[in-house]
Amino acid sequence: MLNIAFANQWVLFLLAAVPALCVWYYYKQASRESGVQFSTLLPFAEVKKTRKEKFRHLPFVLRMMGLSLLIIALARPQSTRSGENVFSEGIDIVLAIDISGSMLAEDFQPNRIEAAKAVAQDFISGRTNDRIGLVIFSGESFTQCPLTVDYPVLKNLIKDVHSGMIEDGTAIGLGLANGVSRLKDSKAKSKVIILLTDGVNNRGEIDPITAGQIAQSNGIRVYTVGVGSVGEAPYPMQTPLGIRYQNIPVDLDEKMLSAIAQMTDGKYFRATDNKKLKSIYKEIDQLEKTRVEVRSYRHYRELFYNFAMLAFVLLLIEIGVSHTWLRKLP
Repeated sequence: MLNIAFANQWVLFLLAAVPALCVWYYYKQASRESGVQFSTLLPFAEVKKTRKEKFRHLPFVLRMMGLSLLIIALARPQSTRSGENVFSEGIDIVLAIDISGSMLAEDFQPNRIEAAKAVAQDFISGRTNDRIGLVIFSGESFTQCPLTVDYPVLKNLIKDVHSGMIEDGTAIGLGLANGVSRLKDSKAKSKVIILLTDGVNNRGEIDPITAGQIAQSNGIRVYTVGVGSVGEAPYPMQTPLGIRYQNIPVDLDEKMLSAIAQMTDGKYFRATDNKKLKSIYKEIDQLEKTRVEVRSYRHYRELFYNFAMLAFVLLLIEIGVSHTWLRKLP
């Protein structure tokens, strides 16, 4: 943005002298008396004014213009150009969500998997410059959405996630390893996996601790989230008479999840209800804030040379005209 400013603004008050001088000049001209007295001026009524007479005030006008420009020059006009450069340091994040059958337990409302999807969508809505991907796992694992900044598409893909999409089981190691494969070639300054599960690793060829070590070697921080109430949780069972609920034990390998988080410089969280799960994602959101740096700048360029030069030219013309073409005889 370009603006004009004055380094010595107080000098501009001197411009008030210009109209005062104009008033003084007007009254001086009006009060002048001719050196030769005539009884009547009627014989001169038809005489046309000469060019010199028409321009007799030109020297004074040039002098006032030059004086005005000289005062402006002394006030040091400057052009200022200002703006901001915004530098953002994005984060690459992979959400790894367990969709095994046990995620249908209803100790969360309406159940664990739907609660996990809801907080994940809220988390995505709060990000701006980060690339986010989605990995799902149960007995197997696959990438539901690669890293992207197209958040509406990502949230729609999360809506489509449901238990039973892939073979049942809990392959935590595979889910984590899949997330690592999404991030290992990333050039982002910060790479993060948020791993959410409610069980114990019982499937897959990759041990979770091994997958955690791979994440560590690739500079990936892992936040692990264990979901499930303490003790037992109601689980819907399909029977010939309809859905019946059976309490199943909450079996969560917190020791393993804590170890993965610790070795990757992350953090382990335990969510026992919807409110706690939301607070966990809010905390992760604060821990992994995108760094935005705003640098303001302002450039100055002196303009008084132009005003001073123009004032000098006008005063030079005034002197030249006054002593040649419009010279007054004593």
